Amino acid sequence: MKQTVRQFFAKFPDDDACLAHLFEVRYGHDHECPKCGKAKWHRLKNVKAFSCQSCGHHIHPMAGTIYEGSTTPLQLWFYAMFLFTKSRNGVSAKELERQLGVTYKTAWRMGHKIREHMARVDGDEPLGGSGKTVQIDETFVGGYKKGAKGGKDKAIVMGMVEQGGNVMTRVVKDRKRLTMYPVIKSNVRVGTEVHTDELPAYNRLAYDRDYTYKSVDHSAKEYVGRDGQSTNSVEGFFMHIKRAIKGTHIWVSKKYLDSYLGEAEFIYNRRNAPETILTDLLYGYPKG
Repeated sequence: MKQTVRQFFAKFPDDDACLAHLFEVRYGHDHECPKCGKAKWHRLKNVKAFSCQSCGHHIHPMAGTIYEGSTTPLQLWFYAMFLFTKSRNGVSAKELERQLGVTYKTAWRMGHKIREHMARVDGDEPLGGSGKTVQIDETFVGGYKKGAKGGKDKAIVMGMVEQGGNVMTRVVKDRKRLTMYPVIKSNVRVGTEVHTDELPAYNRLAYDRDYTYKSVDHSAKEYVGRDGQSTNSVEGFFMHIKRAIKGTHIWVSKKYLDSYLGEAEFIYNRRNAPETILTDLLYGYPKG
């Protein structure tokens, strides 16, 4: 069950509760002091840190996290992540500005950092394997320059979706075999059945003994092949990304596209267990 706003604030009523949670997740109260070996800690007043009761050594739970160096209250960071879990199409900087009562600059930075956190928590494990299927496709994301045709001035996003499993994206420079084939080899496990469309860049897969390869011919209006092959799942994921960008963010620059893709991957990969989204974010910190 997804957490309600009331439940969220009951658990994190103030900055102290948020900092205590961060300390517990990263270190735990049984954490031994690196200086004296004792394991008793207390919260320091007016400093976002904990001190060893025996030798006074300090631990700063925010160090090494997306909160490091931020003067924004920790509770607002946590609540911003809560907002991300409540939206299917992402959260814009303007929405964070309105909800949190911070400046647009601060809201934009918080959103960017949270997306970075999502990508790190989600990880980057290869897809597929023996007996599994991975669909691969590519799409153009972004706006045209005036007078441009085709995909000019658009970013090219390559997507890989494991049937019933996770998605992975990569921004690539072109749709040529020399660019796309190494991406597949690095991120799709040996033994996988791979489905693509008829793009010539994928032809090499037909001769690669590491994979079973099947394709669909979209130019002939084929969307599900005679052996059941398709790229429908990855195309559906692309539709979600574009809907989020157009409806929520209006426009995303190539420079930060990876960040928004990381958010989309994180949410998609938890589509069957949405109740874990906030938990994974609030417990997915580097261990101390």
